[in-house]
Amino acid sequence: MEIIEGPAVAALPERHYAGIRAVTPFKGMFGVRDQLMKDLHARFDQGDTFFRLHVIDMAGEMHIEVGIVTGAAVKPDGRILPGVLPAGDYATMTYVGHGRRATRTLLEWIRGNDLTMDCAPDPAGDRFGCRYELYRTDPRTEPMKTRWRTQLAIRLDR
Repeated sequence: MEIIEGPAVAALPERHYAGIRAVTPFKGMFGVRDQLMKDLHARFDQGDTFFRLHVIDMAGEMHIEVGIVTGAAVKPDGRILPGVLPAGDYATMTYVGHGRRATRTLLEWIRGNDLTMDCAPDPAGDRFGCRYELYRTDPRTEPMKTRWRTQLAIRLDR
């Protein structure tokens, strides 16, 4: 894993998006993500693609969403719903390579700097105010995920 930027705290603005949500076990989650990206890209051909983790339960179900950042709010269209990546202070890091190692690195950095994530316990798992991977590399043009330039972002508690 190669770190391109960060880890750091960044003030990010509110951004509108179109997204598709799903609930899936961790095992097989990335296959579900990839299919949701294909479904979303069939409707939207521009904008940054991201993978958002709403609720994490590694032993149970993951509440996920794939989205594309848009310039303004979109109208609902079947499974495609409007959403907002909220403004706030985020722990961020951009990397190329293996996502698990990158996520571990960012989480350790957050803990090591006494920062608190916007995360609350929930009966379904850990519910995040906003946690996502933004793909700086277009997944439609680079099939090798380990070559993607990815920005991790986890909103911090105020």
